[in-house]
Amino acid sequence: QVQLVESGGGLVQPGGSLRLSCAASESISNILAMAWYRQAPGKQRERVAGILTDGTTAYEDFAKGRFTIARDNTKNMVYLQMTNLKPEDTAVYYCAGGGAVPMYWGQGTQVTVSS
Repeated sequence: QVQLVESGGGLVQPGGSLRLSCAASESISNILAMAWYRQAPGKQRERVAGILTDGTTAYEDFAKGRFTIARDNTKNMVYLQMTNLKPEDTAVYYCAGGGAVPMYWGQGTQVTVSS
């Protein structure tokens, strides 16, 4: 199965920006949906954004207007550009891929937004 590795997490202040990257070990051209999820301590994992092979995107309400998901099928990369970060964005962010249900998961990258 395809392996996904996230990078780009770190510590930022409220209002700051980060770009997360997801590198796939194999081609993602035939993976219908790539997505970002996040999970805070004591919370359930939740979807942040998803993108289809044709570039169609979808965002959860908290991400709309602040986060942008993109995929580069030629480079087997997926990105999440995050702006105007808030303390409640603090979580481990995971890259995922699959169809209606994720089949592949990365190990996650920590994003911490200080107050």
